[in-house]
Amino acid sequence: MPSPLHADRPTARASEPGTVDALISQTRRLRGGVDAVRRGTVGEELSEDPQLRWQRALCDLAVHHLDNLGEHLDQLRAGLPELTGDEEPPGGPAALPLEPPLAQPADAPLGRVGSAEWNLLSDEATWSAELFELFGRRPEDGALTLDELPSWLLEEDRGLLTAMVTDCLVDGKPIDGEFRIVRGDELRTVHMMGEPVLDADGATASMWAVLRDVSEERRSRRAVHETGSSLQRHREIARTERRLAVELQEAVLPPWRGSLRFPQAAETEGTRGALDLAAHYLPSSSSALIGGDWFDALQLPDGRTLLSVGGLTGHGVTATSTMAMLLGALRGMAVTGAEPGPLMGWLNHLLDASAQPALGSAVCCRYDPATRVLSWSQAGHPAPLLFRSGRGRALQPPEGVLLGAVPDVTYAQAEEQLEPGDLLLLHTEGLVPHSAEPGLDTDLERLLGYAPRFAAARSAQECVRTVLEEFGGRDREDDACVLVARVPS
Repeated sequence: MPSPLHADRPTARASEPGTVDALISQTRRLRGGVDAVRRGTVGEELSEDPQLRWQRALCDLAVHHLDNLGEHLDQLRAGLPELTGDEEPPGGPAALPLEPPLAQPADAPLGRVGSAEWNLLSDEATWSAELFELFGRRPEDGALTLDELPSWLLEEDRGLLTAMVTDCLVDGKPIDGEFRIVRGDELRTVHMMGEPVLDADGATASMWAVLRDVSEERRSRRAVHETGSSLQRHREIARTERRLAVELQEAVLPPWRGSLRFPQAAETEGTRGALDLAAHYLPSSSSALIGGDWFDALQLPDGRTLLSVGGLTGHGVTATSTMAMLLGALRGMAVTGAEPGPLMGWLNHLLDASAQPALGSAVCCRYDPATRVLSWSQAGHPAPLLFRSGRGRALQPPEGVLLGAVPDVTYAQAEEQLEPGDLLLLHTEGLVPHSAEPGLDTDLERLLGYAPRFAAARSAQECVRTVLEEFGGRDREDDACVLVARVPS
């Protein structure tokens, strides 16, 4: 007999909390109605009428099934806010299901319900046709007796069945439990409910039971549990990866952020004319992971200053560790007195030979305070912006391709003569994304339009605040860095 609780069509996709709440309410109303019918048979539950026993069994079975369904829906509702939250597991949201697979394939022989009665006086067993089908047994082979039934069970479940039958026959306890049967080359889970049938003297004369194939239901429950456990593991991994990436980023980037100014050396003959510097890192709003963007400023042994900003593809520990490697190499090679052009070539070779392939863009500048000459090179990166006398413009970039794109490439180098009061702004592409359509670089134009405010600013950190007022609060797909360097007047 097919179960009345299994629809012929697939279960509706419950991907919103409101839909799940409606299903839960409907399930509870249905359970209340079935429970009312069941209570109506309480006074007749010891009747010898098989029809009344069958009606009571079906009510018990329906209540049990509805309780299981309610448990599934509660688990689904509890998981929905986390499955659609800001944090994503590795592989993106498509890597995990949004709901447990509660629906059954139309052609699968699942959810069968059959009945049985075992007469203790005659040692006869009577099975319904559905129960033969559930066990995969031919009716001509006869019904299994209570002595034969355990041989069909998985070995570790036989003791459970023996205990349930003994409690029913000896102590008159109802049967309500599950066991697994071996049917051919497959394993099925069967739920059994029943009770003893007493004779006129109150002795147990027979035992009847209703058995239902709950294999798919249990598979669905395991899937819900495993999905929740997998999601939790993914979230723990993501939190750990984010923490490591943040710690690595904080370890390698300069310790000046936001409103903090770059520590300046005392005004001596060797450091006179040192740049006024400030910078800020802006995380992505579309990813919970840290990206590979960086900013840096380094005082070189000869009194000149190295400025650089850049970014790598990817997010997480891989991107930040590669960024740390490049930044460490850049600092080490710059201390030797290398020019920005050759520096870019060596960084390109380093990234190309790395065990973790990636692409990166960068701009590297070296400023000489004695001559106020800025030497710079770029690798597929936005050019520095120069603000002078209330006007702003982008510097003309020398030739250079992305880091890691082409092996053994030469990077050109350009020079710019700066003047007292000039302001240099370096940024990564995440701050002002470049538009592919001509005339639509409105963000860059707006940034250049801040030239009068920059001219009136009293420090580099005040200029950074001005930039953050416009670009700091917006949603961005990638991380961004901004570095401001002002030439003393």
